[in-house]
Amino acid sequence: MTRLINTVIALVFVLGLCAPAIAQTQQQPPPKPAAQDEFLPIDQLAPKEELPAAPLVMAAYAIAWLVLFVYVVSVWRRLGKVEGEIADVNRRLAGGARR
Repeated sequence: MTRLINTVIALVFVLGLCAPAIAQTQQQPPPKPAAQDEFLPIDQLAPKEELPAAPLVMAAYAIAWLVLFVYVVSVWRRLGKVEGEIADVNRRLAGGARR
């Protein structure tokens, strides 16, 4: 029972320490900029920071294909070793049965 009381006291203490941080996160979001009144062509808009996606997508696909290729080669090599061991065991069994 004492352990339960100590746990509850510790929990209340931790929540009390976290209360200011929780209160700060629940504040009102900053106001949105005023709405635009008229049409502006895209050439007249202020430039925004943009990161072209095509090079990143190509890099992601290249890495994925490289990882897949390495995995397939790894499985192929291990399978070749297992097939060699099975052939060796079959030779031993066939050689032992002849004697």
